[in-house]
Amino acid sequence: MSDQTTKKDDATDDQKPAITTPRMVEAESEVARTRAELAATVDALADRLDPRAQAKSAVDGTKRLWSDATTKDADPHRQKRARAVIGGAVAVVALLAAAGLRRKG
Repeated sequence: MSDQTTKKDDATDDQKPAITTPRMVEAESEVARTRAELAATVDALADRLDPRAQAKSAVDGTKRLWSDATTKDADPHRQKRARAVIGGAVAVVALLAAAGLRRKG
């Protein structure tokens, strides 16, 4: 008979109404909003740190830089900056190559 009493008590516990207050509802809403913001941040970080996305971004930037440097229609300021960046990169590569040859010789 004690088994039946226990089952009966469990059934009545499930049927009790949940007690909520405006403060609890507000807190749950804040938690849900924070959870959504966190999920969005994690997704943005995952996209940013994806190696394929980084490689594509680097290739796109290089293409844009080359286009700015070589296109006659480009904005003069962007064209000058692009040429300076490419010139600097060529100079660095030349210095590294010269240093490598110097060490070998």
